[in-house]
Amino acid sequence: MDYQRKKKLTYFTIGLMFLFSGIEYAVILPTIWRYLQTLDAEPYFLGLGLSAFSLSGLLCGPLFGHWSDRTRKTKAIILFANIFEIAGNFMYFMGYSKWLLLSSRLVAGIGTGAGASIFGYLTRSTAPEDRATVFAAVMACRQAGLLIGPAFNLFLRLCNFHIGPFVVNKYTSPGLFMCFLWVLLELVVLFMYWDIMPQRGPHVSGTEDELEEEGEEGEAKPLVTPTSLESYGSVGPGQPEFEGHSLANGTLSPPSPPPSPPPSAQSSGFSPSKEYLREEVVVLLTAQFITLFNQTALETMVTPLTQKFFNFGELENSIMYCLCGVEVIAGFFFVRWLSQHCADRVILAVGLIICNVSCVWCLIFLANPLGGLPWQLAEFIIGVFLQVLGLPFVAVSQVSLFSKVTAEKTQGFSQGLRRSVGGLATILGPLWAGGLTNNLYIMLGVMMALLTLLTVMMVVSYERLVEPRVITDHSDS
Repeated sequence: MDYQRKKKLTYFTIGLMFLFSGIEYAVILPTIWRYLQTLDAEPYFLGLGLSAFSLSGLLCGPLFGHWSDRTRKTKAIILFANIFEIAGNFMYFMGYSKWLLLSSRLVAGIGTGAGASIFGYLTRSTAPEDRATVFAAVMACRQAGLLIGPAFNLFLRLCNFHIGPFVVNKYTSPGLFMCFLWVLLELVVLFMYWDIMPQRGPHVSGTEDELEEEGEEGEAKPLVTPTSLESYGSVGPGQPEFEGHSLANGTLSPPSPPPSPPPSAQSSGFSPSKEYLREEVVVLLTAQFITLFNQTALETMVTPLTQKFFNFGELENSIMYCLCGVEVIAGFFFVRWLSQHCADRVILAVGLIICNVSCVWCLIFLANPLGGLPWQLAEFIIGVFLQVLGLPFVAVSQVSLFSKVTAEKTQGFSQGLRRSVGGLATILGPLWAGGLTNNLYIMLGVMMALLTLLTVMMVVSYERLVEPRVITDHSDS
């Protein structure tokens, strides 16, 4: 099979994986609370179940990422991690007790750790200028899953039969359905996924191992021989440079000091403190945490708010989430196009401006709605629209930038760390908002303060939010 076909099938498989993760969230979340009630679970089990999924993914992401950095075998990692998704969803389908249900989400969450390996692979297999475009498409696939997931619930809620000793009803069927989808993905990965790297020439292709061997051989060759030095003796005004020295009239002039490369490029040894405590990395990890914290907090707040002020039921909320999903997908594809014309830091700045405007709007109009019902509804719609609008700008730009300011050789672990920071935010955000639905000024005020902090950090570090120039030292050649 030719290189381009393998590449398309591999990217299709990655998109399918993120699509299924979005579908899983959308089919299980609406029914898990009622499911727990049938198992005589206490109310706090809902929070435990949702947090368990994020917690296991948070812990396993860096481990799977480190595994992919060491082996460069992403396919094997996906196949292994997917087993946990299959097992976890089958346990959810069994549903003998509330503890088995809680364990099922903990086990299924382990499978999400493979996302770190996927992002590491995408970083290694794409050029920096194409990275934001690829990441936007992958994220849009998950949002598409969130959008179409509720449609599957339309027929899953009609299930009422037995498979041996197991009952298949509207509560257990989402687990069985997702178990089937993850088994399907296992087969797709097995036959339609390859660990390939980009072609370096019109007739060059191969696996990562093959390209690494070529790279090692290339590094062993001296870059300049005495013969090649002599050939520069008659170079004119446009003389080339060699290791920072200008070649003029056959002699080497003193070098100008090059810009300092990032710590990851200065030595082959990996130092987590030097790699992740740099200014630009801290800013991007902070952006990951704050934007996801605010997003999940607002998601938690929206349903009680619509019930309190507009008496929305299940149908109205479903329509609202569907419209938000359409807006988010459109936003990702717009950012995908915009990333080809603007720098990542510009897109990040635009996203933060939109998020700040949204938070100010919510503080003014949602914490204490003004006017009659039509005005309150309009204020609510504008606030939600602005919040959803800013999400794709911030999400895509910070992921793309993060992949560029961290070392490529440890990209799997780095992406795992980034996703773990996001997982922590998705745990804390709902907990923060859940206890303050009746104190919106406090809840939104803290969110505004966090956004302001992030904006100041980005402004101060704006010049550093670019892909660093790596100066390779070949003096030992």
